[in-house]
Amino acid sequence: MGIAEWRERLQSGDVSARELTDHHLARIDAVDPTVHAYLEVTADRARADADRIDAARAAGETLPPLAGIPLAIKDNLCTKGIATTCSSRMLEHFVPPYESTVTERLWQAGAVLLGKTNLDEFAMGSSTETSAFGPSRNPWDPERVPGGSSGGSAAAVAAGEAMAALGSDTGGSIRQPAAFCGVVGLKPTYGRVSRWGLVAFASSLDQVGPFSTSVADAAELLQVIAGADPRDGTCLQAPVPDYRDALRQPIAGLRVGLVRECFEQEGLDPQVKASVLAAAAQLEALGCELVEVSCPRFNDGIATYYVIAPSEASANLARYDGVKYGFRSEQAGSLAEMTARSRAEGFGDEVQRRILIGTYALSAGYVDAFYKKAQQVRTLIRRDFDAAFGQVDVLLTPTSPTTAFRFGAHADDPLAMYLADLLTIPANMAGLPAISLPCGFDADGLPIGLQLITGVLEEPRLLQVAHHYEQAARVMDSRPEAALVA
Repeated sequence: MGIAEWRERLQSGDVSARELTDHHLARIDAVDPTVHAYLEVTADRARADADRIDAARAAGETLPPLAGIPLAIKDNLCTKGIATTCSSRMLEHFVPPYESTVTERLWQAGAVLLGKTNLDEFAMGSSTETSAFGPSRNPWDPERVPGGSSGGSAAAVAAGEAMAALGSDTGGSIRQPAAFCGVVGLKPTYGRVSRWGLVAFASSLDQVGPFSTSVADAAELLQVIAGADPRDGTCLQAPVPDYRDALRQPIAGLRVGLVRECFEQEGLDPQVKASVLAAAAQLEALGCELVEVSCPRFNDGIATYYVIAPSEASANLARYDGVKYGFRSEQAGSLAEMTARSRAEGFGDEVQRRILIGTYALSAGYVDAFYKKAQQVRTLIRRDFDAAFGQVDVLLTPTSPTTAFRFGAHADDPLAMYLADLLTIPANMAGLPAISLPCGFDADGLPIGLQLITGVLEEPRLLQVAHHYEQAARVMDSRPEAALVA
């Protein structure tokens, strides 16, 4: 059952928040030794949260919208009094003295914290293999990655270890793991959700969003976390619409654009292509009009991203110097040596690689050739989207060129790993909302993800189209019999 149904049952007393919480904690005990979705399980906190909800219901109080709903939080979102490590030795012992805006809103809405989930170190990766505390595993096949960087959150939802979760998306880090794990992952418009308390990777790209088992549940979470925040200067002031009401609006007559460049990709798995085109046909059967559109610079997004994102990471991660907080090397004879050793020992290989790329791109003599040029291409990508949305209401693409790959498949080829985000990065470049949802399975029984993209602040339409497809296709009704970790 979804969040709305559980809310009704909790309010009526058919089930208690404590029962729902204990159910999920038992599931974590049973499967997380295999999945490793969590870095820390906050069982005592979860039960205390649930008991407060039950006490409020017993007292006759009207329950808040997420009352008793057990959630998991990606471990790059600050949680007061609970370690926030970013899956890095650099922040292994960091306990924030404050709460991020999005988690604060969740607790005010009555949600229950189950724990903090694993991620690629500082959200840099596409497989959760760069975590300093070991990789998470895909619940559909533990020999395969769950995607990244929000792989722990996606795996927790897919494995039934949380009803929903929060992740962050810089270049596809919600949508790609959602596709790999067969769940719904939503990246809102840049600035729709506050980033205050999100440990920064690339500040002009990062955005917080939900994972869930249904589009309706994603709408429930977005309803709570969206909205202006005076503590975040990049957070938009636009009023928050009723996302749940949007689900009920008809989609007949909407124009769905198939992005030509996405379906002509070298390396696009034929099974993925066929499944996504079948999803497009399903939308056509629901009354949508299919239109082929071109975004000529769509494929330039990945090269642009790997200049801009590392450049911003180089600046954001400069604060970790072994002086103020974080890991400090004790094997140093001077301040300069201590800073160098602290960063070398505290950051993993992928983080160091991106810092070096970004520092090079921003250096004198190269900033115009690389960083400035990348920002210009970013503008052109945005203009391509603007032109496409002059023809259609929503864009449709695969989420990832392939289904989940095996551990170590790209260990010796970082560029091949980067290509896993080829189809998701352009939406981040343009600050657009996008969602991934399951649309089928490959021959190995692994889920395939469908991506939908709309214009700025058009989350209602995005959720509307995704929900109608989900309800008509009912993809999970035909999932393989041996699916998901036992």
